[in-house]
Amino acid sequence: MVEQNALAALDMCDRSYLLETGRIVQFGTGRQMLDDAHVRRAYLGG
Repeated sequence: MVEQNALAALDMCDRSYLLETGRIVQFGTGRQMLDDAHVRRAYLGG
């Protein structure tokens, strides 16, 4: 799934991948990504 609403997508997914310039730079469950301080600050607005 590709979704513009990252919070909604991470809330319902089992696996997630963070891409930067076409490369996977981080991966984990949706919950792990939502709980990650770097992901929240850089991509989720807080």
